[in-house]
Formats: sequence, C-alpha cells, structure tokens
Amino acid sequence: MKQWFAMAALAAVVVGAQAQTFPGSKPVTIVVPFAAGGPTDRVARDLAEAMRKFVPGGNFVVENSAGAGGTIGANKVAKAAPDGHTLLLFHIGMAATPALYRKISYKPLEDFEFLGMVNDVPMTLIGKPQLPANTYRDFENYIRANAGNLNIAHAGLGSASHICGLLWQSNLQSKEAMTTIPFGGTAPAMTALIGGQVDVMCDQTTNTTQQIESGRVKAFAVTTAKPLSNHPVLKHYPSLQEMGLKGFNLTIWHGLYAPKGTPAAITKTLNDALKKALKDPEFVKKNEGLGALVVNDKRVEPEEHKKFVAAEMIKIKAAVDAAGKYAD
Repeated sequence: MKQWFAMAALAAVVVGAQAQTFPGSKPVTIVVPFAAGGPTDRVARDLAEAMRKFVPGGNFVVENSAGAGGTIGANKVAKAAPDGHTLLLFHIGMAATPALYRKISYKPLEDFEFLGMVNDVPMTLIGKPQLPANTYRDFENYIRANAGNLNIAHAGLGSASHICGLLWQSNLQSKEAMTTIPFGGTAPAMTALIGGQVDVMCDQTTNTTQQIESGRVKAFAVTTAKPLSNHPVLKHYPSLQEMGLKGFNLTIWHGLYAPKGTPAAITKTLNDALKKALKDPEFVKKNEGLGALVVNDKRVEPEEHKKFVAAEMIKIKAAVDAAGKYAD
C-alpha cells in the first residue's frame, strides 16, 4: 500500500512538472489542413492570438498543410510527437473524411486527444440569380419539377459545401439527385454560380453573406435549427427544419486536437486556455465578423467534444452512403 501511494505521489509530481514547464521555449504550432486565407485559416489565426494570452510564455503559430480534403494535415498531427507543441484545427471534415475516403492513414476517434470545440459557422442554401423561384417552397417545387436536370456545386471533396450539399439532398429525398459539380475551391464555385453555369450551392455564411446582400445570388434558407433572427442579412430566410426537413441542423464547426498520448497535464493547460480564449471579447468580436458563433456549451469539454464528433460521423456517413460517392 505504501508503495502504491509513493507511486501515485511521484506521478502527481511528474504531471505537475509537465504543466509547469509547458510550453517552454518551443512554439505551439496549430496545423490548419487547408490553404492560407480560407475560413478555417482565419479561425486558427484568431484562436492562436487569443490562446497566446492565456498560456504563460506561450508562442502560438499557424502552419498550413493543405491537401486531400484536410487529411494530409490531420495525418501530420496524428503522427506528431505527443508533447502539446503540435495541434490540429479542423472543421466538420474531422467527422466527414472517414465516410468520404475509402482509406485514410489515421483514425479520428482514436489517434487524437480532443481539446474542445471552437465555433459554429451557419450555412446558407443559395441559387444562381436566374432561378425563377424566390422562396424556399417555390425553390423546392422547382427542383422536383426539374429532377435530373439541375446541378449543385461544391468547393471540393470534403469541403463544407460538399458536406452540406450531401446532407441537404439526402434529407430532401427528391426523385432524382442533382448532378454534382466539384470545383477547386469556394471562389471558382461561387463565380460559376453567379455566372449561371451551376444552379445551386450550400456554403458558409462567411462566403455567402456578401453575395446575398449584393443580389448576386439568391438565398433560400439557412441550415441551422432555427432562423438566424439576429443576423443583419440572413434573418429574412427560414431554416430548413422550419421548411419541413425535420431534424436538419448543420453548422460547420471547428475543433482543436492534439496527438494521442499527449500528457493529461498539458491537455488540461490547453483546454483551460481554449475556454478562456472563447470568452475573450476580441476573439468573440472577430468571430461575429465572420458570421460565426463561438461555442459556449458543454462541447468545450474534451469528452463532450468527442461525443459530438462521433455523432456527426454517423450522420454524415448515412448521407454519403445514400449518395454512394467516395474517394480512394
């Protein structure tokens, strides 16, 4: 018994020492699995700036490691040393990639320590300006009347717009699916929509609000459970759930992760810093400017974060299986 207490005491000392010395002189790198300048990159840079305030001596930097729908950057972090100095900021793709790719070199629920959710970004369902419909109900009727003759754009496999389009079509249950038109990013997809080369797209408010406000695209609905009544532009549009797609509630959330095996003392330090960053007025203001909602619920806790991602994986897999669209 004495030996057990001695070992427990030693373990406590080691954990305490790890917490006190982290991060030391080495910077904490937040890996973004997408190109610089996009919505996830902006969230990461704002988060790095906020978390720096709450980790004594901490220097947080952002590194972009793009490609293969985010899987290259995610794999890099999964294989990194579990010392808290390499983190991953990933969006809903963390839950989607196992369904979209037949083979990935990491397991999202097993190869990471979940540190907490960061924010939710609502989505909007938009159409080309030439569409005759002006309301969601008219739009839905138009889709059914033109089954098989319409197409839907997205910004690439595993992108927010791709996932949103899959889930929406799965819930819509129209007689014939739209033709999917992939692009190499949000900008070319939006350009094609504005120009009338594609019919429909579903994408983040960070990318759509300005186009809706200027009248360059038509908006029909938001993907949140309830209408965005406080949003200056999108408050005029219904939610898909309100329009009859029961249970439809999709936001492009972001979460923070560390490699599996990162010591508990370090993950606690990072989670504590994350929680404080999410309450930082400057960080909240920046998120509001992006149309994002900072998480202030139980998903900031690692275990709840993990449960949420696991549930999202089930939901997305069902939609992907129904569509039958994968990548090798």
